[in-house]
Amino acid sequence: MAQDQQKQEKIVSMFDDIAPTYDTANRVMSMGVDKSWRRKACDLSYKFYGKESIPQIVDVACGTGDMMDFWRSRAQRADIKIKNIVGVDPSVGMVDVAKKKYPTFIYHIAKATEIPLEDASSDILSITYGIRNVVERKEALVEFNRVLKKDGLVVILEFMKNENPSLLGKIRDFYMNKVLPKVGGAISKNLAAYEYLPNSIEDFSTVENMQNELESAGFEMLYTKSFSMDISTLLIARKK
Repeated sequence: MAQDQQKQEKIVSMFDDIAPTYDTANRVMSMGVDKSWRRKACDLSYKFYGKESIPQIVDVACGTGDMMDFWRSRAQRADIKIKNIVGVDPSVGMVDVAKKKYPTFIYHIAKATEIPLEDASSDILSITYGIRNVVERKEALVEFNRVLKKDGLVVILEFMKNENPSLLGKIRDFYMNKVLPKVGGAISKNLAAYEYLPNSIEDFSTVENMQNELESAGFEMLYTKSFSMDISTLLIARKK
């Protein structure tokens, strides 16, 4: 347990270091394609949830706040009223950037395994490109279930491990392993942080394992789809 905590603290410290350049590096490395994945996640989730008024959406590992803004803008487009959008992240550096960009949202400095919200208090909980950075992942999924109302949705966007990559998948792996770290490292002046990304994907879960873990945590799978040469995978599940 102490080793897990030490590993988690090291990851959080890394994100504190790269927080000032994080947005620029992300946009350059994804070439903006991540925006389409985020829009899809929000639009599908609103469709699955099927309500015109949503009291609370929580974005865990909220980083610099972009996914929270997508929840807001896509809700406005669909004429859905959102009362609260709450961001949760253990990195003070990342949340400081988020607060400057989006001062009207609510923020908590906290780990994914210790969300400071009441039981069954939230309608939708998202975690985008953050679940692989949670060392105690299974405990976090149980925590997500606790925070969500019955029939609430957990929405995950992530870079998943592919055990049998296609030709396009091999091209993806080359980009992630060889190109991306150099680009991110050049922008952030922190090569180690961006070398961590491909390593974290390689050490992470497959889509099938992630689905099984969600079901074990008390969720029912609604939707799974991989985008753009399987670079990014969207999973949406409902609390039973």
